[in-house]
Amino acid sequence: MRSPVSRLLLQPARPRLVRASGKSAFSLIELLCTVAIILIVYSLYFTSGSRHYQARQKALCQQNLEHIYVALKMFAADNNAAFPVVTNAATSEAPLSLLVPRYTSVTEIFICPGSKDKKLPEAKPFAQRKISYAYCMGRTINDGGDQLLMSDALADTRPKETGHKIFSANGKKPGNNHHRFGGNLMFCDGQIQSSPAEASAPLVIPPGVTLLNPKP
Repeated sequence: MRSPVSRLLLQPARPRLVRASGKSAFSLIELLCTVAIILIVYSLYFTSGSRHYQARQKALCQQNLEHIYVALKMFAADNNAAFPVVTNAATSEAPLSLLVPRYTSVTEIFICPGSKDKKLPEAKPFAQRKISYAYCMGRTINDGGDQLLMSDALADTRPKETGHKIFSANGKKPGNNHHRFGGNLMFCDGQIQSSPAEASAPLVIPPGVTLLNPKP
């Protein structure tokens, strides 16, 4: 018969429960700080009002303008070098709608990806709808690389001196396709430049040319 001492020695050792230290716990404050950091990073890179987000959208916007210029060149080739004109047009939709569907059936290129404008029906003229781009009606393909042809929606359609606002400076309409981070300018030779909200050079509108904004 085994003694009480030998029975005690032969019993398997029971694992000890180690209580977690309070210092290693993930506190509510730490959790809230983590969530706050995630929200800040998200707002900096992924919301429409962030510089990084709009920089990406401006690059896509440039691609839109490049595709539109191809259609404009084909139109000019059929119309004695003249770009689209609609008599008494009040906004850019009417003349640019002449490009569809003969010169392009793709209408999504007339909506700036940085804006919140609604999609257009494919392969259908959009004179009665809304696009995102301003247009200098009355230009020809021979007007030169220093003459504005199209741009993101403008703050207004008056001629501008250097330093004047051409796009929204506060992210509010009009001219806020890219919030308060400027926009793209396309010239008669198809060259595209990114511009801040202020004009870096005078914006001159000669006689016979009408600068049209899209519908508000």
